[in-house]
Amino acid sequence: MILTLLLIAAQASPVAGPAVSRPDRAARCGALAQTDPTAARAEAGRWRIGGGGYLARQCAGLAFAAEKNWPSAAAEFEEAAREAQVAKDASAANYWAQGGNAWLAAGQPAKARAALDSALVAGTLTGLPLGEAQLDHARALVAAGELNAARGDLDRALKNAGDDPLAWLLSATLARRMNDLPRAKTDIAEALKRSADDASVQLEAGNIAAALGDEPGARAAWGAAVRLAPTSDAGRNAAAALKQFDVSK
Repeated sequence: MILTLLLIAAQASPVAGPAVSRPDRAARCGALAQTDPTAARAEAGRWRIGGGGYLARQCAGLAFAAEKNWPSAAAEFEEAAREAQVAKDASAANYWAQGGNAWLAAGQPAKARAALDSALVAGTLTGLPLGEAQLDHARALVAAGELNAARGDLDRALKNAGDDPLAWLLSATLARRMNDLPRAKTDIAEALKRSADDASVQLEAGNIAAALGDEPGARAAWGAAVRLAPTSDAGRNAAAALKQFDVSK
């Protein structure tokens, strides 16, 4: 999902400028960020000096994101959003959403929430970008312990980004945390339909099965998580969860 959000930039609408080089340059810089982020940052810097404005800043954000330098990426996206707002360009909401997503990746949910508030209040996001912003806003609310508000955001996100397995996974996880196990079971089934090969989905499926008292289901899902990604956090957590059955016997 992070990659999906961070690549929205390539679709941003350009402002009036000299010839077709502006959108073309944005597309080239965005593509370069995925293959050679150092070169993309250099290109973004030259372009910004030459008047590239928020498109150049957004390219720099993509380059930092490719390097997993999330705070720097978020800062560039937010500067792009501010400059786009001054230019009255509707792409500002996309940049705020990208900034919020990057702040979440940086582990700073309060900053993410502020950026995502700006993205959503603009009222210009639609479809999948809107759904992804709602999903990220829900993640920030969960981090703040505002579970009921997060439930509302997730329900809206499922309408706009229902093909994203992460939306169903997070909805199922939140339902389990709120002791709504029937909802959790329904939503994790939707996540499994879309991404059964994701260890995180299988881990949560095991968690929900265990909460429902379904030991065979928990064993099967946790075992799948271990097989899919044994060295990942999800795989290790699933392996640890499986040990409870050995202890109980």
